[in-house]
Amino acid sequence: MPNAQTLRACTKLFFAMLALSAAALAPAKEIAFKSGQVKVGNHPLKVELAVSDEERSHGLMFRKSMGKDDGMLFVFDELGYHSMWMKDTLIPLSVAFIDGEGRIINILDMEPQTLDTHSAAGPARYAIETNKGWFVEKKVKPGDKVTGLPKPPE
Repeated sequence: MPNAQTLRACTKLFFAMLALSAAALAPAKEIAFKSGQVKVGNHPLKVELAVSDEERSHGLMFRKSMGKDDGMLFVFDELGYHSMWMKDTLIPLSVAFIDGEGRIINILDMEPQTLDTHSAAGPARYAIETNKGWFVEKKVKPGDKVTGLPKPPE
């Protein structure tokens, strides 16, 4: 039979594990993204802006839906071969990587809740995620211009 000290230690451990489990199941912190509008080719797209590390890391995670002409614009601190993944993202998305001049480099489709990486085919300053198939539906392709992009951080 365990002694009282062992029982107290086990009880503390049990409650610590219970607290960690509850924290893991708690909904993610909501982030209030600023919004704006860009034009992808001739097509307006309402976007939420992911500019900080925290905003870019959170992205569209845990969303159950998104408006037909809505998306998220990721603004990267540096030009680079940036990548996206879909862990904890519940809806299928398409991503367009965009260079510093506003030209689309490449467009990729992404499946929800996967760890597959989707990378820019060239140095990108921005990325736009929107509902899967939006770019195809609007006949947007690599080389097309995106206007209304905010200036990247200095």
